[in-house]
Amino acid sequence: MRKNSNHRLAGRSEQRAVRRFSAVGSWRNMLAWVMSASLLTFAAVVQPPDAAYLKDFEKWKGELVDDLKQHWLPLAGLFWLKSGDNTFGSADDNPIVLPAGPAKAGHFIRNGDDVSVEFAPGVEAKIEGKIVNSAKLQADITGHPTVIELGSLRMHVIKRGERLGIRVKDLNSAAVQKYAGPVFFPLDMGYRVTGTFVPSGGKKTVDVPNVLGDTTPTPVPGEVRFMLNGRELVLTALSGEPSKGLSFVISDLTSKSETYPGGKIPGL
Repeated sequence: MRKNSNHRLAGRSEQRAVRRFSAVGSWRNMLAWVMSASLLTFAAVVQPPDAAYLKDFEKWKGELVDDLKQHWLPLAGLFWLKSGDNTFGSADDNPIVLPAGPAKAGHFIRNGDDVSVEFAPGVEAKIEGKIVNSAKLQADITGHPTVIELGSLRMHVIKRGERLGIRVKDLNSAAVQKYAGPVFFPLDMGYRVTGTFVPSGGKKTVDVPNVLGDTTPTPVPGEVRFMLNGRELVLTALSGEPSKGLSFVISDLTSKSETYPGGKIPGL
């Protein structure tokens, strides 16, 4: 009897274990099914672009890459000028240290809002393709900045508020050479929406900071209001005209350390 009782107890324990295993297996199967269904639902929600939109997107992406390689990835330095003499070259004892070129290339001279450059003897520098020994430099705010060509380096004056600086680009920058292109989320036409522009009538401005630490009062042309996923959203335009295009500034958590701190600047 004891032996049979032990067999019956063992049998019952095995049956309970089988039922528990079956229940766990069913729960896991159910979880896997729910996850699969969720993924399928998510995939079904994404609206892929048509061929015409995809072609337009690829054209825009190519223009973006060209702009990054020409204007932003080559950036090698920004040096604010003090009044008077500012020597520059690749030697570490220069106030303006260049990533390449002669150790003592010359000096920038600031006199109020005027900036000129004088090159050291034997330094071959060009402006508009012509070798020069000295020149008066136009800042970027004129719309026609004077660009200095020094080997692979390109330099010009920028003006921000009361400050004048030298922006340096290096055409041989490793950032340009190694750039693999931007990475995008999958295109989803569900985020292509129609908005309504509400003009401000020239009565509104916002203070816009930039990565250099300057804050500029900026007129707001108006707002664009639209619906997305059942919510009403508003984008404030910081420049432009509705007939020619509007610009916006958008930031997220990546703006702290991973992307441009000033935010992303899409245009419509």
